[in-house]
Amino acid sequence: MTDARVETEDSLQHPEPEDGTAPTATQPVEPQDAAPASADAVEPAPADPETAEPETAEPEAAGPETAGPEPVVPGPAASEPVAPAPLAVAPPSPDLVPPGPGDQVRWPATVAGDGDASPRIEAGPVPVSPRESSLLDVFEPEVRVRRWPRALAVVGGVVVLLAGAYVGAAYAFGDRVPRATTVAGVSIGGMTSEAARTALTQGLATKVAAPITAVAHDQQASFDPVAAGMTLDAAATVDPLVGVDLTDPSRLWRQVIGGGTVVPVTTTDQTAFAAALSGLSGALHQDAVDGAIVFVDGSAHLTDAQDGWALDDAGSTQVLEAQWLTAQGSITLPTTVVAPQISQDAAQKAMDAQATPLTKGAVTVAVGSAHALLSVANLTGAASFTAADGALTLSLDGAALRGEIVAQLPTLLTPSADAHFDLSSGSPVVVAGTPGTTIDPATLAGAVVAATTREDRTATVALVASDPSQSTASLEALGVKEIVSEFATPLTSEPKRTKNIANGAAIITGTLIRPGETFSLAGALGPVDAAHGYVEAGAIVDGQHTDAWGGGLSQVSTTTYNAAFFAGFELVEHKPHSEYFTRYPEGREATIFAPQLDMKWKNNTPYGALVQAWVADNSLHVRIWGTKYWTVETTTSPRRNVVAPTTVYNTSASCEASGAGNPGFSVTVTRTTSLNGAVANDESWKWTYKAQNKTVCGEAPAG
Repeated sequence: MTDARVETEDSLQHPEPEDGTAPTATQPVEPQDAAPASADAVEPAPADPETAEPETAEPEAAGPETAGPEPVVPGPAASEPVAPAPLAVAPPSPDLVPPGPGDQVRWPATVAGDGDASPRIEAGPVPVSPRESSLLDVFEPEVRVRRWPRALAVVGGVVVLLAGAYVGAAYAFGDRVPRATTVAGVSIGGMTSEAARTALTQGLATKVAAPITAVAHDQQASFDPVAAGMTLDAAATVDPLVGVDLTDPSRLWRQVIGGGTVVPVTTTDQTAFAAALSGLSGALHQDAVDGAIVFVDGSAHLTDAQDGWALDDAGSTQVLEAQWLTAQGSITLPTTVVAPQISQDAAQKAMDAQATPLTKGAVTVAVGSAHALLSVANLTGAASFTAADGALTLSLDGAALRGEIVAQLPTLLTPSADAHFDLSSGSPVVVAGTPGTTIDPATLAGAVVAATTREDRTATVALVASDPSQSTASLEALGVKEIVSEFATPLTSEPKRTKNIANGAAIITGTLIRPGETFSLAGALGPVDAAHGYVEAGAIVDGQHTDAWGGGLSQVSTTTYNAAFFAGFELVEHKPHSEYFTRYPEGREATIFAPQLDMKWKNNTPYGALVQAWVADNSLHVRIWGTKYWTVETTTSPRRNVVAPTTVYNTSASCEASGAGNPGFSVTVTRTTSLNGAVANDESWKWTYKAQNKTVCGEAPAG
């Protein structure tokens, strides 16, 4: 225990004088001797934790002590032990040294006057003198009032009021869009959710349907958001702005400060959008330019490589979805760089290693003992560069170089003979082909390229055998062994017409149509002119009877058409005559006037079809050899809508008079094609012939 001034409450009580008068403050109090107190004998009384408050002793002022009357608390009887009263502790004096162990505690003296020390008082039990009751004893001891419950109640009340105000305001503004809110330029602040959705739908109706101008670099294209499946979701845009969420005070705060600009919510059909974006990418792009080498007038020229660009699909998708309703004017889309496949460095390497050596001079080609000279013009004319794996490779047209060599050495090669069918005996016989000699084009090209980097610039090649392009085995495999179908039509008495027919029949004889190939009569007949054996004869041109080159070939067309008709081949193209001729079957005939009109059919069997045609017995015969495949049935309807001929007058300079002929009528032809009893095709053709009127050359008579 440190030194401190300790006074018990009883030690400060002044003894009453014998005459019964109370002592005054100026009367000295004589100290009473007390036995020394031990630590066990004197203990401070425990303080009440709720009512007791610590007291801080103030420094005593110089001069005599004064003490006022204190309430008398009834104590225990004199015979009972008295517990010491709580000690009042004064602050220690700075001059005092704390006592050591075993030291007797000394208390500071009370300073009076000019410094005389007052008697020392030692702690110990103090006897309590009996006293008379006081009027103050009827009052209850003072109880301290607890102030924190009142403060807590006040704070709680304020919180309740604020919470009530917050909840009320939240519900009051719950279905109102915050003020000063705009969406894509449409103001919806202060509106109810339903009114806001209506305002957005109506206010953005034009933007939703309007095409967008998309820009990339210096190019632009139109983008249709409707076709791209893009739509405005007005409900999804407005709903987050309204409603009550008491856990989110920012909603109410936005009602005070305003909602500001809100991004519209849209939906997109990904399939439609991908298709529209693909079209936009095709319109907005710049192809990269590959490094290239071209030859002009025997010189090699380098084309510089350049980067291209293309739309960044992912970035463009984000930009379009974010800005299609908010953008003012066009929308700029992001792009990516497209590098060329052949860089500038790769092109330069090819220029140095291949193109320049090629143009340094002519190349000599040695074929056995024969020699041919390929000039720089021959070389560069046959040269080209191909791009592969980021590099340019020189290529030469070996066939063109071989043609130049053959032109210089016409007897160098021996031609081969293809295998073919011979019909001279009346039936097809395969004639074997014979091999020849040639120069392999690929070998020649490689040898010439290698020679351009050698000092002597000489390429050596050898002759190789050339097999026929059509071998005997390939013809035998086609199954041309029997007559599939044949047809014949009678000739007229016109010699010119018959000459054209016989010439055409000889030309098409031996024509082979492999499985899947299409026969064209105009192509088989070749140019219809004098050089190919044709003469001018009667024909119908633009509805008028006149002479034309190859007049009569329509009979070749009709007869061949019917042979294909009964073979079951696919009828690709044909057109009947405008007038009916009795030498042909009704509705089953075809005219020809190359190149405007043609007759075509397709070999739809797994076998070859070999055409044979000839003139005999005043008729044209057409026969098709192969292997029978289809079963064909046909019908021809009776004539209908018959129109009798009349007389017409023709003032044309090329007019040819004619008598009245056959009437006009309509007819329908059907064909059913079957395979092994199963119907494969059921077809019909309708045609209307006009009447063969009597033609008079000149003006019609008056009246």
